[in-house]
Amino acid sequence: MKRLAILGASGHGKVVADIAKANGISDIVCFDDRWQEIKTLGEYPVVGDVAGAITGKSAFDFDAAIVTIGNPSIRAKIQNQLACIAPPLVHPSAVVSSTATLGRGTVVMANAVINADSKIGDGVIINTGAVVEHDCVIGDFSHVCPNAAIAGGVIIGRGSWVGIGSSIIQLIQIGENVTIGAGSVVIRNISDDQRVAGNPAKPLTNGKPGKDS
Repeated sequence: MKRLAILGASGHGKVVADIAKANGISDIVCFDDRWQEIKTLGEYPVVGDVAGAITGKSAFDFDAAIVTIGNPSIRAKIQNQLACIAPPLVHPSAVVSSTATLGRGTVVMANAVINADSKIGDGVIINTGAVVEHDCVIGDFSHVCPNAAIAGGVIIGRGSWVGIGSSIIQLIQIGENVTIGAGSVVIRNISDDQRVAGNPAKPLTNGKPGKDS
């Protein structure tokens, strides 16, 4: 891969660009719907809007693209329209088992650990210092935030968000589109479309953890 397109000129995009650079990719162009205002993402030019990158109508060619938008549903929608999705980008300081698998468009940030036989889907963010233990399954377009710790055998559904500094004990099953609040401790299974927080994590009611069901 010679030229990489970053779709989404955000702080997250800066970090992904740094990871690409650390892997020897120096020719990086960025696309964002605010491109006429922001012009650059750090040292990299912002050259057009996201639609132009998707349709190929941009004047800038690229070999592969990665979507650096935090919202899982938007990230999925854009990535699913791309013809050339980047292979996984892994920071050199991350530790990824040779038996783990990573999907396309996935990024693994500095000091993250992914252990044996874990399966990471497409478009996933494994953020700085996160730990994914052995035999986990992380669904497409999920986000494991900085310093989150996921014990062995955990299954996380598509589009879920594991908040910064949270912990999930072994063999837990988490559904799709789940949000786990920062610093939470998950000791029970969580069904689809739930928002939970606390220690132990409980469903949120009006923004606050509710009573045990």
